[in-house]
Amino acid sequence: MEKWKEGMTLARISYSKSGDTPFQQLLGHNEDIRAQWVELEEAFYRSGRLSQELKEQVRRTLAFGNGCKYCQAKGKPSISHEDSRISLAVAFADLFLNHRDSINQNTFNVLRSEFSEPEIAELCSFVCFTTASQTFGAVMDLQP
Repeated sequence: MEKWKEGMTLARISYSKSGDTPFQQLLGHNEDIRAQWVELEEAFYRSGRLSQELKEQVRRTLAFGNGCKYCQAKGKPSISHEDSRISLAVAFADLFLNHRDSINQNTFNVLRSEFSEPEIAELCSFVCFTTASQTFGAVMDLQP
């Protein structure tokens, strides 16, 4: 991927020289944060118990709820899911976006119907990390 040139102002601040994507170049003003952020993102995608398809549908759902145009450009979430695990994970992401204060023990009891506790921990951490990334993109007005 071609790097954005330093000083470009397609977002609210200029892009740094550090990073492979526009998102990383905004974080790249603080190299240690950029490096650790990218490392954590890569950990979510290279490992874990949840399928890549599940994570992608959750990411897409969150992108539209969090208002990150950069993330929305990768596509809308599917409307229906044959896989009950994906359906439940997307429903959890939607609940997180729109009614976070209603997440309670019953929510976790429902998640346990399809997911192990390590998978629930992964899902929750993925939702929180992705929301942080997408909120950063939205605040910085990062465009596709």
